[in-house]
Amino acid sequence: MSLIKSLAHEIWPPTFGEILSKGQIEYMLDMMYSLPSLRKQMDEGIEFLLAVENQKTVGFSSIQTDYQKTGKTKIHKLYLLPETQGKGYGRRLIDHIAGIALQNGDSALVLNVNRFNRAYDFYLKTGFEKVGEENIDIGNGYLMEDFILERSLMHAI
Repeated sequence: MSLIKSLAHEIWPPTFGEILSKGQIEYMLDMMYSLPSLRKQMDEGIEFLLAVENQKTVGFSSIQTDYQKTGKTKIHKLYLLPETQGKGYGRRLIDHIAGIALQNGDSALVLNVNRFNRAYDFYLKTGFEKVGEENIDIGNGYLMEDFILERSLMHAI
């Protein structure tokens, strides 16, 4: 768990520094990546996956199959160190997650992405489609302004 926390603290500032305030980044890191929060996520059935390059962990994802009994796998997190972005790790993580989803009988992958995150284009290139938008009040006066994306797995069967 401390590895996930450490990676998040390394990845988030360069990833979100242009679209979120420093205060919001710190607030969200504490909210989502404190050790008690990570433990709670795992207790709720969220599984963490690691991306490794030359025996060094360079990113992570977290997923939940049959999310809210929808028959879809939710990708809660997918982050890579900035220097490894563009090397195919994100696509490989998504392909691996799709395999896990299919093994669990799920028909689609779903995720939220900040409306201003450059990763939005990456997700579209990997087969996701925008299916909605939502604003999530996370407390402390902060709002997550997200697109909701979905990728059908039915063609993969």
